[in-house]
Amino acid sequence: MKKKVSIASLLVALGIVYGDIGTSPLYVMKSMIGVNNGYISKDLVLGGVSLVIWTLTLQTTIKYIMLTLEADNNGEGGIFSLFTLVRKKAKWLIVPALIGGATLLADGMITPPVTVTSAIEGLTLVLPIDTESIIIIVISILTVLFLLQRFGTDIIGKMFGPMMVVWFSMLMILGLNELLKYPEIIRAFNPYYGIHLLITSPESVYILGAVFLCTTGAEALYSDLGHCGKKNIRYTWVFVKICLIINYLGQGAWLILREGSVIKENPFFLIMPSWFVIPGTIIATIAAIIASQALITGSFTLVSEAIKLNLFPKLQVRYPNDDKGKIYIPAVNYLLYIGCVLLVLKFQKSENMEAAYGLAITITMLMTTLLLFEYIRCIKKKLVMSIIVLVVFMTIELGFLYANLFKFINGGYITVLIACAIIFLMYIWIYGTIIRKRYSQYVDILDYKDDFESLYEDKELPLYATNIVYLTESQNYEKIESKIMYSIFNKQPKRGKYYWFINVKVTDEPYTKAYSVKTIVPNKVFCIQFNLGFRINQKINVFLHQIIQEMVREGEVKFKPKEYMLNNSRCSVGDFKFILLKEILSNENDLSKWDSFVTSAKLTIKKITVSPAKWFGIDTSNVETEQVPIIIGERENIKLTRID
Repeated sequence: MKKKVSIASLLVALGIVYGDIGTSPLYVMKSMIGVNNGYISKDLVLGGVSLVIWTLTLQTTIKYIMLTLEADNNGEGGIFSLFTLVRKKAKWLIVPALIGGATLLADGMITPPVTVTSAIEGLTLVLPIDTESIIIIVISILTVLFLLQRFGTDIIGKMFGPMMVVWFSMLMILGLNELLKYPEIIRAFNPYYGIHLLITSPESVYILGAVFLCTTGAEALYSDLGHCGKKNIRYTWVFVKICLIINYLGQGAWLILREGSVIKENPFFLIMPSWFVIPGTIIATIAAIIASQALITGSFTLVSEAIKLNLFPKLQVRYPNDDKGKIYIPAVNYLLYIGCVLLVLKFQKSENMEAAYGLAITITMLMTTLLLFEYIRCIKKKLVMSIIVLVVFMTIELGFLYANLFKFINGGYITVLIACAIIFLMYIWIYGTIIRKRYSQYVDILDYKDDFESLYEDKELPLYATNIVYLTESQNYEKIESKIMYSIFNKQPKRGKYYWFINVKVTDEPYTKAYSVKTIVPNKVFCIQFNLGFRINQKINVFLHQIIQEMVREGEVKFKPKEYMLNNSRCSVGDFKFILLKEILSNENDLSKWDSFVTSAKLTIKKITVSPAKWFGIDTSNVETEQVPIIIGERENIKLTRID
């Protein structure tokens, strides 16, 4: 799905994509001089700004803007979209996909607290405001932000876009003002100063951890590809990068002019004229809110794709706007909100959050590099280029990972634990599916042709429904789960005029909408295969009605509406009954203890996620749910002795 470029689309891209990476000047230089306990040295500042410039160039511009955005899946981005492009090449690629997705979600919980808190703390320069008051303000802002999500990212993007123009313009003006006072700072464009700092400074590891904060939003930028489009992101990045670099140069110039001083405050706010601190803080706060938005929309995209690929439990996904690229997932919204509030309460100050920030997203970037390597090698067929990409970016990111590992004990363990919990949840879901498929029993549906005829002719049974519908996991129209046949013929035999067996296959392309029909018994039993993209809302109820009405018009289904039926002009096809089989774990199984635990855990998770009826868009008034025990292995044959 290509997004057209216009003034409005560019504003939306600014409002959605660049919040995180665009607010990095709020805390990068502060974190960097904090490594030296606030003591300002020319080598530290000049080398640090040089490292920031080249990190933005190598990591953000070259890796993400130039290379990774090319790995789009029909306009969709994010690590799971990238995974769908290469997953057929090797089974092991699911590992970096799961790890990368989980760490990106974990990072989404700490980005809003650190950016909003950094912005609000600017008020301490002009107002006597304590830590408790800052915490209350931050939590209030986050509450409003998460409440706005239900209205969709389109509205948010249009609201935030113009404000981001103001924000980046402010960055440029403030930076340029200081840059003119010390033009020599432009020497930071020479990578020598950055490399020299890393080689000579005893604190180089911690400096590198601070520098990495300037590019943490690059992964969210890729995830938001489907919201804004490739061209919109690339065009706006030119403006964004210029503004960012000028501001970093300005902060560096201001600090070098105070060489030998000890500065504990945030240089971002110190370069502001005193009269501008309050309005500047307000603008910074709005930008921080937008930074949070970038991770939230990225998280929605990520989880939605994982659900459709059956890597994540099924959660309710809503589409607040007409554009399917803009989604809202209530459960993810609530969990992110709770996580953000708890992190604010735990860390309280932005400097504490910075000590934990960045570790999780470094892992995400490493996983993206692995998948990007496979994409360039296998899909683009460029072996040499893929090796260069792997070596260059793995080297850079392993260096950042090593630097960020020192943040583990300072709070980085929290995001790692969150990521591990998400990975474990996805493992339960995926492996539970593998276990069930391993032991699923299928029968040949063609063997039951006569049975369907006999069942319909059995007038002793009342008509259960005109159309009886089952969802099947079999993609072979000749095979069907034995439990479905048992439900039809043995467990309260279900006499119907038409039987429909539906399978939904999620395709690697995001917006596929196709189907095929196989007739098993003419005018009686049919198998329908839906091929739906992983971003398509699966409205099976609506789709099925449309298909059957078309089949009636084409004469494939012979149905004559009664005279008293309404909507004859719409080709009514009678009443429907959807039979959903709910699995329960039977005591009669020979699973190992671990497999039994995984299966039980998955069944428990399914109880608290969205029901199959809601997920597949089925009218709940037409649904009948039957419990089916999962019996794995042979039943024990117990011999009983009869006594009189």
